[in-house]
Amino acid sequence: MNGEPEIVKNFLLKALRLQSIEKRIDCFTLGEGVMPASFKVLHDPVRKTDTMIADFGESAIGRVAPVDSGFWWIILLRAYTKSTGDHTLADMADCQRGMRLILTLCLADGFDTFPTLLCADGCCMVDRRMGIYGYPIEIQSLFFMALRSAKSLMKPEGEGKEFLERIDKRLHALSFHMREYFWLDHVQLNNIYRFKTEEYSHTAVNKFNVIPDSIPDWIFDFLPLKGGFFIGNVSPARMDFRWFAIGNFMAILSSLATSEQASAIMDLMEERWEELVGDMPLKVSYPAMEGHEWRIVTGCDPKNTRWSYHNAGSWPVILWMLTAACIKAGRPQIARRAIEQVETRLSKDQWPEYYDGKLGRYVGKQARKFQTWSIAGYLVAKMMLEDPSHLGMIGLEEVKRMKPQLTRSASWTA
Repeated sequence: MNGEPEIVKNFLLKALRLQSIEKRIDCFTLGEGVMPASFKVLHDPVRKTDTMIADFGESAIGRVAPVDSGFWWIILLRAYTKSTGDHTLADMADCQRGMRLILTLCLADGFDTFPTLLCADGCCMVDRRMGIYGYPIEIQSLFFMALRSAKSLMKPEGEGKEFLERIDKRLHALSFHMREYFWLDHVQLNNIYRFKTEEYSHTAVNKFNVIPDSIPDWIFDFLPLKGGFFIGNVSPARMDFRWFAIGNFMAILSSLATSEQASAIMDLMEERWEELVGDMPLKVSYPAMEGHEWRIVTGCDPKNTRWSYHNAGSWPVILWMLTAACIKAGRPQIARRAIEQVETRLSKDQWPEYYDGKLGRYVGKQARKFQTWSIAGYLVAKMMLEDPSHLGMIGLEEVKRMKPQLTRSASWTA
């Protein structure tokens, strides 16, 4: 966006080299395709050399390997290619191999009966215990976007041809599953409320055997007649009805959300502005867990107390995703309103990492100041709103669903 593609190119190549490092946690070796969650540079003043030290989860809280970092690498590779028109980087044998290694981890056959990815708690931006284990919306949206990005970048020769076929099959299954079972609006909530349980066979309507009494009370008041969103998680006998911002905005950007669903998410943002945006954009999740639920789900995590950090704290970095999603959905005025709110305080507060409180009114208790991603999130949002053509780097157009060809049976007679 700022005419400095070499920085992005160097980052992509450095991350790719780190991917090839053997990854061990205690006596266990991680999959070859795992990308680092972060890295640091150690300087040796004697030898005057710099060494990059990658973290694949062995230094993370809870020792959880990152699932999202590999997806972001593929997404960034596509963004670089779209922005520069330079296909030589993506066509490099090392980059093609890097993509295949990442996708091998995701497309491997296993015991799953769903096309979604099964994940541990703390495997993405929400990197502490927050009850997102299972099939979190953030990972599924990024997975879908990474698959579509890889499809546009992967060469159809050799192993690439087989991968492209597997990508197509997974995209079809994943889009159906997410739109059918993760989507929640007023009509679907009413259907779930009336679900019968203990249904067998392929005729079952309540396919996950969700008990209607498990629906939290808050969702009935929160969900307006006009609006909807992808809920946080769906797995056997469990639906997490929480709102997660990144998962929903990335669903819009990847076109996992249909145009109608994207409009409904924007409607929800407008209808529930105080809850999801508040005084400082933008709630990473909603609502906050507290009391007994907080103790059980987070393990009494002192950093994730109610309305703080990942437990419904407010993160300015998410502003760029909101802006991109608003532009793609044709509702830039929503992003403009959020940016205007940010501009009243973020700089004066010295660019904190996150905000606390139900309305996001207070600088986070443990928030770092002059946080790079808070500054970058604002700048990207501002530049994208001023020049919406930047959306082409990150946004993916909706693929029109093909209607099945109808043919007459050989035994059909008029």
